[in-house]
Amino acid sequence: MKSDFELITKEKERWGKIYTDIYYAIDNISPFLSEDFLKRKKFYAKGKVLKDYMKLLEEEEQKSNKKGFFSRFTSPDEGKINSYKASNRETFTQLENCSKCACFNCVVECSFKTCNSCRRNSHIKSCDHNKLNIRVHDNFTLDLTNNDTGKEDKFKVLATLEDCEKDQEYIIIENIRDVNDRYILYLYAGIKEDTYGEITDEDEFNFISQRFETLEA
Repeated sequence: MKSDFELITKEKERWGKIYTDIYYAIDNISPFLSEDFLKRKKFYAKGKVLKDYMKLLEEEEQKSNKKGFFSRFTSPDEGKINSYKASNRETFTQLENCSKCACFNCVVECSFKTCNSCRRNSHIKSCDHNKLNIRVHDNFTLDLTNNDTGKEDKFKVLATLEDCEKDQEYIIIENIRDVNDRYILYLYAGIKEDTYGEITDEDEFNFISQRFETLEA
C-alpha cells in the first residue's frame, strides 16, 4: 500500500512541476506571440497529454483514499498509470526537454527552425535570438567512416548549431574512444539520413568553435 501511494507522490512531484511550468509559460508568452508562431512550440500542442496524466494521477489518488465497507483502501491502478506513460513515452520525453529549452519562455518571433528541427532527447541550450543557437543532445551517437583511413568510429554528438543568417547547420562530434578527437562539420539534415561536409573557411570554423567553447566554459 505504501509503495503504491509513493508512486503517485513521486509522479506528481516530477511531472506536476513540468505541467505547471508549461502552462505558466503558455500564459506568459501568449500575449506576445501570434497564434501561428505559438502553435509551432511543441509543448503548446502536446501539453494536454501531461494535463490528462495529472488528472489520471489525481483520480487514482482519490479512489485509493476512499474506504470501503470494511474500511479497506483500494490500491491505485499502477498498471493504468504505467500504461498511459508507455503509450505517450515520446511525448513525455519531449515535454521534459521543452521545459529545459531556451525557447520555452521566449517571446521573440525569430527566424530559427526551433521546434521544427528538434530531435529526440535534445533542447536548445543557448540562443542569441538573431544569428545562432546551440542545441545539446542526450544519447545521440553516429557511426562514421574516416575517408582517409577507411576506419569506422563511433562519435558522440556534443551539439548541433543553427546559423539562421546563413541558413546553415553545424554538428560538433567527439570520438567516444578519444575525447581529443573532435570535429566540426556542416550538417545537412535529410528525410532519410543526414549528410555532413567539411568546413574550409577558417573564420567560419573558428566562430562556431568559439561559440561552443563559451557554452562549455
